[in-house]
Amino acid sequence: MAIFGNLTDRLADTFKNLRGKGKLSPADVDGTVREIRRALLDADVALEVVKDFTGRVRERSLGDEVSKALNPAQQVVQIVNEELVTILGGEARRIQFAKNPPTVIMLAGLQGAGKTTLAGKLAKWLASEQHTPLLVAADLQRPNAVTQLQVVGEQAGVPVFAPEPGNGVGDPVKVAKDALKYAKSKQYDTVIVDTAGRLGVDAELMKQASNIRKAVDPDEVLFVIDAMIGQDAVTTARAFQEGVDFTGVVLTKLDGDARGGAALSVASVTGRPIMFASTGEGLGDFEPFHPDRMAGRILDLGDILTLIEQAQKTFDEEEARKVSEKLATDTFTLEDFLGQMQQLKNMGSMKSMLGMLPGGKGMRERLENFDESEITRTEAIIQSMTPQERRMPKLLNGSRRVRIARGSGTTVTDVNSLVNRFEQAAKMMKTVAKGGVPQVPGVGPIPGTKPGGGSKQQPKKKGSRSGNPAKRAAENAGLTVPTQASGSGFGLQQKPGGPTEEELAALSKFLR
Repeated sequence: MAIFGNLTDRLADTFKNLRGKGKLSPADVDGTVREIRRALLDADVALEVVKDFTGRVRERSLGDEVSKALNPAQQVVQIVNEELVTILGGEARRIQFAKNPPTVIMLAGLQGAGKTTLAGKLAKWLASEQHTPLLVAADLQRPNAVTQLQVVGEQAGVPVFAPEPGNGVGDPVKVAKDALKYAKSKQYDTVIVDTAGRLGVDAELMKQASNIRKAVDPDEVLFVIDAMIGQDAVTTARAFQEGVDFTGVVLTKLDGDARGGAALSVASVTGRPIMFASTGEGLGDFEPFHPDRMAGRILDLGDILTLIEQAQKTFDEEEARKVSEKLATDTFTLEDFLGQMQQLKNMGSMKSMLGMLPGGKGMRERLENFDESEITRTEAIIQSMTPQERRMPKLLNGSRRVRIARGSGTTVTDVNSLVNRFEQAAKMMKTVAKGGVPQVPGVGPIPGTKPGGGSKQQPKKKGSRSGNPAKRAAENAGLTVPTQASGSGFGLQQKPGGPTEEELAALSKFLR
């Protein structure tokens, strides 16, 4: 995530200095802890949180678990990871649903934190979890707040209860009460109440939020906070905790480029768990918060579990099976490719997905320079083709390519490039689908294989001619030891006929 980018880089540089040391001295530990403290303070983490965190890291790093470890540097990283998980809340917590519906969820927070948009995101997420949410427009003060919630609700496909026009008109407490009655009569199992905020904490704000809470007795009160506000996060969170109290925290704007100290401070200071995170502007850019996964992202250890979950929600297993069969039978078309690309787009930003890979932060410059619009241009080119052209790219003669370029707002060169890359990449994908083991671009050949995927033929060695009988016997016996050439580097028997170097180069270009 961009918001932790600088912190991640600083911590990575700190741990790099520990590598290669067989034993860590107290001076090494103190130097490392000092750098961690600076990195956290620069990231706007609250001072009290930094003191507690670095104190525990230092104490554990000087203990037996590091001094007796085979790899002390890795052990220190593990300690920092575990302590990060602790200050982020320890374990993930989910919504506590009422035994007798509807479950009431009240949103509270300052104006500008993104409560209204988040209400739509939460409602859409609940709907995807087979719940029937109802949005309630109880922010009757901010101009056009009711209209905004209605628009967000329509985009999320969730109904909105809005009996008052807002803009200073109406009683929010009465609206919240009436919404509960309406939800019960219409059998909605979850009610999300969007309340008013202020530009700053004041008595009127707290009184109104407190009155709504007393009126509807919510099962969850979620404090919505902008992850980019830094040190003010702690002051604001404490004020809301004293004035209204809340059961959980939701972080918004985690895709921003600020320092992100709020995320590392609020849970520790308030004792309330971070339950959800908003990671982008789209209604689908919303996810349950997992402290262990977030710690992994901060330390550049990756977040493969979230990546897998996003893929499982997006990709259709039956469709994937059909595509696999088409690859194996050489019937994979541009139409199939378009469908796969659209599913990939539904997973979210390519930059954020690549950033979830272990070591993904090391590709920061490449990620920042990645042009998301390239996917859109590719879509436009394919969609400008007729169904027959998508299924049979060989039909694409010069005049057809000119027409497609005009229709997609691109050039003939762009069309030619896409078709050529697709055809070459399809060849390699077919090889992989049939069991070939290719040389991965940028990684090098897999042990025991040629670039083309076949096994290396080891030259036949002649028997030893040593004059020493014992030495000659030992060397001749060594000739019978099986080599790695009988299979791939993963111990799997591989099929001949792998891709050529030209095809691999084409795929590398295609995936850039």
